[in-house]
Amino acid sequence: MGLFDFLFGNKTKKIQDFKSRGAIIVDVRSKGEYESGAIPGSKNIPLQNISSKIGEIKKWNKPVIACCASGMRSASAAGILKSNGIEAMNGGGWFSLSKKL
Repeated sequence: MGLFDFLFGNKTKKIQDFKSRGAIIVDVRSKGEYESGAIPGSKNIPLQNISSKIGEIKKWNKPVIACCASGMRSASAAGILKSNGIEAMNGGGWFSLSKKL
């Protein structure tokens, strides 16, 4: 385990753990961005709508991997979800995340 993994955790391992438990991938980009390319099977909930969808997301009863274009919006989304009692992580940019799934 390298220093980077020690400090920041191994994101690929965490993604695999979440996926093994049926994680839902939530893409928080705009509808237009999502329609131009996305991870198959992911759900599009733009960041500005995340708070209003908390009840629906809780009903999934699954961990959530948030993604966006670069990882900034998904970091915000993961924080909002976690603060509402949902197991969530920031998967970063959707394209790089798709390579880790």
